[in-house]
Amino acid sequence: MPTRGGIAILRGSLAPDGAVVKQSAVAPSMMRRTGPARVFDNEEAANMVILGGGIKEGDVIVIRYEGPQGGPGMREMLSPTSNIMGMGLGESVALITDGRFSGGTRGAAIGHVSPEAAADGPIALVKEGDLIEIDIPERKLNLLVDAAELDARRKDVVHPKKVITSPLLRRYASLVKSAANGAVYKDPQEG
Repeated sequence: MPTRGGIAILRGSLAPDGAVVKQSAVAPSMMRRTGPARVFDNEEAANMVILGGGIKEGDVIVIRYEGPQGGPGMREMLSPTSNIMGMGLGESVALITDGRFSGGTRGAAIGHVSPEAAADGPIALVKEGDLIEIDIPERKLNLLVDAAELDARRKDVVHPKKVITSPLLRRYASLVKSAANGAVYKDPQEG
């Protein structure tokens, strides 16, 4: 009889409202890991660096602005996870995103980080080289940066502007709730 489920919900200073990992697909060596952040504001930029050999063992890739509001539509991160595996880094590199993963994802792929970057979540404050602690057995996901430093960064954060040509996606981005609440529309009267 299994002692744990296939997925786990992680919480901490990087994901106060939670994040999801398919723990049954994570190598034992990656269940507890602290590593330096490699930060990307979209999937395409991350893929270029991964395929260009710019990621090394121990790195923690952070792909933000791909959540329900920032994507918009919560893009699936199949390419980055496949590229990590293809580069032979599946047992030494973690990927954290406010986007999502499919059921077939393998490796330390942590998604649905909430609140997302576009909604001023802590993932928007991560800088290149910051240490990130992943502890799947203890259900923790922490950004190891002093609270005072994060407050200072919060004052200076500038969210990238995506051009959204679809009126439906513009509406969705303006009305969507957090992934922690199902990424469904807010009631317009909620404000």
